Amino acid sequence: MWTYYEPVHAVTYFHPRARAAYEAVGLRGFWRGYFAGRAAPLGPIGPAPVIATFFTFAPHMVTRALPAVWQLATPEEALRARLTGAVQALAELTYELPERHLAETAELLEAAAEAVGTAPGRVLGAANAALPRGDYPLARLWQATTTLREHRGDGHVAALVAADLDPVETLAWRIATGMAAQPLLRRGWSEQEWVQARERLAARGWLTPAGEPTERGRAGFQAVEDATDASAARPWQALDPDALDRLRALLAPLANAAYRVIPSDNPIGLPEPGC
Repeated sequence: MWTYYEPVHAVTYFHPRARAAYEAVGLRGFWRGYFAGRAAPLGPIGPAPVIATFFTFAPHMVTRALPAVWQLATPEEALRARLTGAVQALAELTYELPERHLAETAELLEAAAEAVGTAPGRVLGAANAALPRGDYPLARLWQATTTLREHRGDGHVAALVAADLDPVETLAWRIATGMAAQPLLRRGWSEQEWVQARERLAARGWLTPAGEPTERGRAGFQAVEDATDASAARPWQALDPDALDRLRALLAPLANAAYRVIPSDNPIGLPEPGC
Protein backbone atom coordinates (compact mmCIF):
# COMPACT_ATOMS: atom_id res chain seq x y z
CA MET A 1 0.00 0.00 0.00
CA TRP A 2 2.91 2.35 0.69
CA THR A 3 3.90 2.28 -2.97
CA TYR A 4 0.38 3.41 -3.89
CA TYR A 5 -0.20 6.21 -1.37
CA GLU A 6 3.31 7.63 -0.97
CA PRO A 7 3.49 9.07 -4.53
CA VAL A 8 0.17 10.84 -3.97
CA HIS A 9 1.49 12.45 -0.79
CA ALA A 10 4.87 13.26 -2.35
CA VAL A 11 3.51 15.78 -4.86
CA THR A 12 3.78 18.27 -1.99
CA TYR A 13 7.58 18.08 -2.30
CA PHE A 14 8.13 17.78 -6.02
CA HIS A 15 5.34 19.37 -8.05
CA PRO A 16 5.84 22.99 -9.20
CA ARG A 17 2.33 23.96 -8.09
CA ALA A 18 3.09 22.79 -4.56
CA ARG A 19 6.31 24.80 -4.48
CA ALA A 20 4.46 27.87 -5.81
CA ALA A 21 1.85 27.62 -3.06
CA TYR A 22 4.53 27.76 -0.38
CA GLU A 23 6.24 30.68 -2.07
CA ALA A 24 2.93 32.55 -2.21
CA VAL A 25 2.85 32.70 1.62
CA GLY A 26 6.49 33.74 1.90
CA LEU A 27 8.17 30.34 2.19
CA ARG A 28 10.73 30.73 -0.59
CA GLY A 29 13.32 28.03 -1.09
CA PHE A 30 12.70 24.31 -0.95
CA TRP A 31 13.74 23.73 2.66
CA ARG A 32 11.62 26.53 4.15
CA GLY A 33 8.53 25.03 2.55
CA TYR A 34 9.56 21.51 3.51
CA PHE A 35 10.19 22.16 7.19
CA ALA A 36 7.27 24.56 7.63
CA GLY A 37 4.78 22.41 5.75
CA ARG A 38 5.70 19.13 7.36
CA ALA A 39 6.07 20.54 10.89
CA ALA A 40 3.00 22.78 10.77
CA PRO A 41 0.59 20.15 12.19
CA LEU A 42 2.65 20.34 15.40
CA GLY A 43 2.09 24.11 15.76
CA PRO A 44 4.77 26.86 16.01
CA ILE A 45 7.34 24.37 17.16
CA GLY A 46 11.05 24.84 17.71
CA PRO A 47 13.83 22.68 16.27
CA ALA A 48 14.35 20.01 18.96
CA PRO A 49 11.19 17.93 18.38
CA VAL A 50 11.63 18.23 14.60
CA ILE A 51 15.22 16.99 14.80
CA ALA A 52 13.88 13.97 16.67
CA THR A 53 10.80 13.23 14.57
CA PHE A 54 12.20 13.99 11.09
CA PHE A 55 15.29 11.98 12.18
CA THR A 56 17.67 12.14 9.22
CA PHE A 57 18.51 15.85 9.12
CA ALA A 58 21.60 17.33 10.74
CA PRO A 59 20.53 19.48 13.72
CA HIS A 60 22.07 22.67 12.35
CA MET A 61 20.00 22.32 9.18
CA VAL A 62 16.79 22.21 11.20
CA THR A 63 17.76 25.09 13.48
CA ARG A 64 18.46 27.22 10.42
CA ALA A 65 14.81 26.82 9.40
CA LEU A 66 12.99 26.64 12.73
CA PRO A 67 11.59 28.60 14.43
CA ALA A 68 12.45 31.35 11.92
CA VAL A 69 9.94 30.10 9.31
CA TRP A 70 7.05 31.03 11.62
CA GLN A 71 7.99 34.67 11.16
CA LEU A 72 7.34 34.22 7.44
CA ALA A 73 4.18 32.11 7.69
CA THR A 74 2.17 30.87 10.63
CA PRO A 75 1.54 27.13 10.95
CA GLU A 76 -2.04 27.75 9.82
CA GLU A 77 -0.83 29.57 6.70
CA ALA A 78 1.70 26.81 6.01
CA LEU A 79 -1.03 24.16 6.33
CA ARG A 80 -3.28 26.01 3.91
CA ALA A 81 -0.39 26.41 1.48
CA ARG A 82 0.60 22.76 1.55
CA LEU A 83 -2.99 21.59 1.04
CA THR A 84 -3.65 24.14 -1.71
CA GLY A 85 -0.47 23.20 -3.55
CA ALA A 86 -1.08 19.47 -3.21
CA VAL A 87 -4.68 19.76 -4.44
CA GLN A 88 -3.65 21.92 -7.39
CA ALA A 89 -0.94 19.43 -8.29
CA LEU A 90 -3.28 16.45 -8.06
CA ALA A 91 -5.99 18.28 -10.01
CA GLU A 92 -3.50 18.74 -12.84
CA LEU A 93 -2.46 15.09 -12.69
CA THR A 94 -5.94 13.54 -12.37
CA TYR A 95 -8.15 15.77 -14.50
CA GLU A 96 -9.33 12.79 -16.56
CA LEU A 97 -10.64 10.88 -13.54
CA PRO A 98 -14.34 11.32 -12.67
CA GLU A 99 -15.36 12.90 -9.38
CA ARG A 100 -16.92 9.66 -8.16
CA HIS A 101 -13.53 7.89 -8.57
CA LEU A 102 -11.83 10.49 -6.38
CA ALA A 103 -14.65 10.51 -3.82
CA GLU A 104 -14.57 6.74 -3.38
CA THR A 105 -10.77 6.80 -3.09
CA ALA A 106 -11.02 9.46 -0.40
CA GLU A 107 -13.62 7.49 1.57
CA LEU A 108 -11.53 4.32 1.64
CA LEU A 109 -8.33 6.16 2.51
CA GLU A 110 -10.09 8.01 5.30
CA ALA A 111 -11.40 4.75 6.70
CA ALA A 112 -7.80 3.55 7.02
CA ALA A 113 -6.48 6.91 8.26
CA GLU A 114 -9.10 7.09 11.02
CA ALA A 115 -7.50 4.01 12.57
CA VAL A 116 -4.25 5.96 13.08
CA GLY A 117 -5.89 7.60 16.07
CA THR A 118 -6.00 4.23 17.84
CA ALA A 119 -2.24 3.65 17.47
CA PRO A 120 -0.35 5.72 20.09
CA GLY A 121 3.30 6.69 19.90
CA ARG A 122 3.08 8.23 16.41
CA VAL A 123 3.69 11.95 16.79
CA LEU A 124 3.49 13.08 13.16
CA GLY A 125 0.81 10.56 12.34
CA ALA A 126 -1.36 11.71 15.24
CA ALA A 127 -0.82 15.40 14.48
CA ASN A 128 -1.98 14.89 10.90
CA ALA A 129 -4.87 12.68 11.93
CA ALA A 130 -6.13 15.52 14.15
CA LEU A 131 -6.39 17.98 11.26
CA PRO A 132 -9.88 18.70 9.89
CA ARG A 133 -11.00 16.91 6.76
CA GLY A 134 -10.93 18.82 3.52
CA ASP A 135 -14.08 19.91 1.73
CA TYR A 136 -13.36 18.22 -1.59
CA PRO A 137 -12.27 14.69 -2.57
CA LEU A 138 -8.74 15.65 -3.65
CA ALA A 139 -8.13 17.50 -0.38
CA ARG A 140 -9.56 14.63 1.63
CA LEU A 141 -7.58 11.90 -0.12
CA TRP A 142 -4.32 13.86 -0.02
CA GLN A 143 -4.66 14.51 3.71
CA ALA A 144 -5.48 10.83 4.33
CA THR A 145 -2.39 9.69 2.41
CA THR A 146 -0.32 12.18 4.41
CA THR A 147 -1.65 10.86 7.72
CA LEU A 148 -0.90 7.29 6.65
CA ARG A 149 2.62 8.06 5.43
CA GLU A 150 3.52 9.98 8.60
CA HIS A 151 2.11 7.15 10.70
CA ARG A 152 4.32 4.73 8.79
CA GLY A 153 7.29 7.08 9.06
CA ASP A 154 6.92 7.30 12.83
CA GLY A 155 7.08 3.52 12.98
CA HIS A 156 10.13 3.45 10.72
CA VAL A 157 11.98 5.86 13.00
CA ALA A 158 11.09 3.69 15.99
CA ALA A 159 12.44 0.63 14.18
CA LEU A 160 15.68 2.44 13.35
CA VAL A 161 16.13 3.54 16.95
CA ALA A 162 15.43 -0.01 18.17
CA ALA A 163 18.12 -1.27 15.77
CA ASP A 164 20.57 1.28 17.27
CA LEU A 165 21.00 3.13 13.97
CA ASP A 166 21.56 6.86 14.19
CA PRO A 167 20.45 9.27 11.44
CA VAL A 168 23.69 9.56 9.51
CA GLU A 169 24.34 5.79 9.75
CA THR A 170 20.90 5.22 8.28
CA LEU A 171 21.64 7.51 5.34
CA ALA A 172 25.09 6.01 4.82
CA TRP A 173 23.55 2.55 4.71
CA ARG A 174 20.97 3.70 2.15
CA ILE A 175 23.68 5.10 -0.09
CA ALA A 176 25.77 1.92 0.25
CA THR A 177 22.79 -0.14 -0.91
CA GLY A 178 22.19 1.93 -4.02
CA MET A 179 19.93 4.86 -3.14
CA ALA A 180 20.79 8.07 -4.98
CA ALA A 181 23.47 9.77 -2.92
CA GLN A 182 23.09 13.43 -3.83
CA PRO A 183 19.69 14.11 -2.20
CA LEU A 184 20.81 12.41 1.01
CA LEU A 185 24.09 14.30 1.07
CA ARG A 186 22.09 17.53 1.19
CA ARG A 187 20.75 16.77 4.67
CA GLY A 188 23.46 18.75 6.39
CA TRP A 189 25.97 16.21 7.68
CA SER A 190 29.69 16.98 7.41
CA GLU A 191 32.17 14.86 5.52
CA GLN A 192 33.73 13.77 8.82
CA GLU A 193 30.32 12.65 10.08
CA TRP A 194 29.77 10.60 6.91
CA VAL A 195 33.18 8.95 7.27
CA GLN A 196 32.57 8.14 10.94
CA ALA A 197 29.14 6.70 10.16
CA ARG A 198 30.59 4.36 7.54
CA GLU A 199 33.30 3.33 10.01
CA ARG A 200 30.67 2.50 12.63
CA LEU A 201 28.70 0.43 10.12
CA ALA A 202 31.87 -1.45 9.20
CA ALA A 203 32.68 -2.03 12.88
CA ARG A 204 29.27 -3.66 13.45
CA GLY A 205 29.78 -5.85 10.40
CA TRP A 206 27.23 -4.16 8.14
CA LEU A 207 29.77 -2.83 5.63
CA THR A 208 33.05 -4.21 4.38
CA PRO A 209 36.18 -2.05 4.78
CA ALA A 210 35.58 -1.00 1.15
CA GLY A 211 32.07 0.18 2.01
CA GLU A 212 30.10 -2.68 0.43
CA PRO A 213 27.02 -4.07 2.22
CA THR A 214 27.47 -7.43 3.94
CA GLU A 215 24.90 -10.18 4.33
CA ARG A 216 24.76 -9.38 8.03
CA GLY A 217 23.98 -5.79 7.23
CA ARG A 218 21.32 -6.67 4.67
CA ALA A 219 19.65 -9.01 7.15
CA GLY A 220 19.83 -6.38 9.89
CA PHE A 221 18.24 -3.69 7.78
CA GLN A 222 15.63 -6.07 6.42
CA ALA A 223 14.59 -6.60 10.03
CA VAL A 224 14.08 -2.83 10.29
CA GLU A 225 11.93 -2.87 7.15
CA ASP A 226 9.92 -5.83 8.42
CA ALA A 227 9.31 -4.09 11.75
CA THR A 228 8.23 -0.96 9.87
CA ASP A 229 5.73 -2.92 7.77
CA ALA A 230 4.36 -4.74 10.81
CA SER A 231 3.89 -1.53 12.78
CA ALA A 232 2.18 0.14 9.80
CA ALA A 233 -0.42 -2.61 9.40
CA ARG A 234 -3.05 -1.56 11.92
CA PRO A 235 -4.82 1.13 9.83
CA TRP A 236 -5.32 -1.33 6.99
CA GLN A 237 -7.17 -3.72 9.29
CA ALA A 238 -10.04 -1.23 9.10
CA LEU A 239 -10.63 -2.39 5.51
CA ASP A 240 -11.62 -5.89 4.49
CA PRO A 241 -9.68 -7.62 1.68
CA ASP A 242 -12.20 -6.63 -0.99
CA ALA A 243 -12.03 -2.99 0.09
CA LEU A 244 -8.22 -3.11 0.01
CA ASP A 245 -8.26 -4.52 -3.51
CA ARG A 246 -10.71 -1.82 -4.54
CA LEU A 247 -8.54 0.89 -3.01
CA ARG A 248 -5.44 -0.37 -4.82
CA ALA A 249 -7.35 -0.27 -8.10
CA LEU A 250 -8.60 3.25 -7.42
CA LEU A 251 -5.20 4.52 -6.28
CA ALA A 252 -3.27 3.03 -9.19
CA PRO A 253 -3.96 5.80 -11.75
CA LEU A 254 -3.33 8.52 -9.15
CA ALA A 255 -0.13 6.87 -7.96
CA ASN A 256 1.19 6.31 -11.47
CA ALA A 257 0.49 9.91 -12.46
CA ALA A 258 2.10 11.26 -9.28
CA TYR A 259 5.08 8.93 -9.58
CA ARG A 260 6.01 10.50 -12.91
CA VAL A 261 6.68 13.87 -11.28
CA ILE A 262 8.97 12.42 -8.58
CA PRO A 263 12.64 12.81 -9.62
CA SER A 264 14.53 9.60 -10.20
CA ASP A 265 17.19 10.74 -7.70
CA ASN A 266 14.64 11.45 -4.95
CA PRO A 267 15.48 10.68 -1.29
CA ILE A 268 12.41 8.50 -0.72
CA GLY A 269 13.66 5.31 -2.38
CA LEU A 270 10.16 4.73 -3.72
CA PRO A 271 9.65 1.94 -6.28
CA GLU A 272 6.97 2.12 -8.95
CA PRO A 273 3.44 1.66 -7.60
CA GLY A 274 2.69 -1.97 -6.92
CA CYS A 275 6.35 -3.09 -6.96
